[in-house]
This record gives sequence, structure tokens and C-alpha cells, in this order.
Amino acid sequence: MDKLKYSGFYKLKFFIRPEEFKSVLKLFEHKQAQFHLTNYAQTEHDQNQVYEAYQTFYQYFAAEEKRNDVHPFFVYSISVVSDHESSGFFARNEGVHFPYCGQWAEDELPCILLSFPKGFQINLEDEKGKYFIYEDIRNYKPLTYSFFDEITGSIKKMTKPLRFSAHDADAMKEQKPSVRISHDAIHDLSKSWIFSKYGLVINGK
Repeated sequence: MDKLKYSGFYKLKFFIRPEEFKSVLKLFEHKQAQFHLTNYAQTEHDQNQVYEAYQTFYQYFAAEEKRNDVHPFFVYSISVVSDHESSGFFARNEGVHFPYCGQWAEDELPCILLSFPKGFQINLEDEKGKYFIYEDIRNYKPLTYSFFDEITGSIKKMTKPLRFSAHDADAMKEQKPSVRISHDAIHDLSKSWIFSKYGLVINGK
């Protein structure tokens, strides 16, 4: 069981306006960050392209009318260099399920999941052959971990937990997903097609 001790990821799910996202991107400028699409070619994007991809993703969900000609996604592996350390994060869009009249709605609310592995793989060898164990990433990549902490900290400062009510069976029921959202993004979402379609209500504006 000890091998699973540091499995999993540090995670933060969030939804913020594009201009707020741009301020988060600025934190990467001094880390020699590289953003790669997770396609076969591992296409590299610069910060402007990453910003444009996020803007397209955001606008799809914030629009008052749903577009059927596009379904944007936002998926990047991010490599960063801090002094002698090199490591990376992963960012991808996820959907937030919510009920609608006794079943799950066919659409989902948007968020971005930013993740960083908790474990650092150590390759070892004994009389039985090669194997590996996971050690605490904070001991092996302290600068990268503190940078992840800095990014998530800056996002947390501009956001609060997303709370909204949805039509569940015969009553409105509060939803408490593990997603943080900014005040401006709440404003945009509350006027979006997805809120209109399902009669969703933001709680605690």
C-alpha cells in the first residue's frame, strides 16, 4: 500500500473571465513555460494562442445563444523550468454535471481543471528486478510545487466556490461542485444560454 501513498494529483477547478485568465498566464512568463496541445504532434502554442483558445472556450459558454457549429475544448500539458528543476502541469476543460427534472442535464457547466502530480517516480532495483516507488513531489520538485501553489493561490484570490440551484425532480436544489468562479464570470454565466435553457439560479451573488 505504501506505493500508493503519493498517487493522485493536486487539483484546482475554476472558471474565470479571459482577462482574468490572462493575468494568470503572466505568472508563467518567467518560468520558461511551454504549452503543448495533447495531440499526436504535441503542437506548441505561445501564450497568445493559449489565451485565444481559452477565450473561445469561455465565450461559447458565456454566450446568450448556443452555437452548434463549434464545441470548444481546452487541453494543454504545461512544462515549466525553475532553476535546475523541470516539471509540468496539466490543464483541461471539464464539465460540471447538474440535475434537470429528475435526471442529468444533457449539457454541463464549464470549468478548467489544473492539476499537478503528488508523486515523484523513483526507479529502483533489488534482487527481484526493477521497480519504482512514488515519493512526495514536494521534496523533489519544491520550486515547481511552490509555483503551482502560487498559481492556484492567485486564482483562489479572484474566485469563490460556485453555488447554484437546479431543477431536481420536483424542487430547486442547491449544487455545490468543487469549482471556483470569479464574480465577473458568475455575471456572464447567469445570462448565458445554458442558464436560460435549464432555469439555473446563481446562489449568493
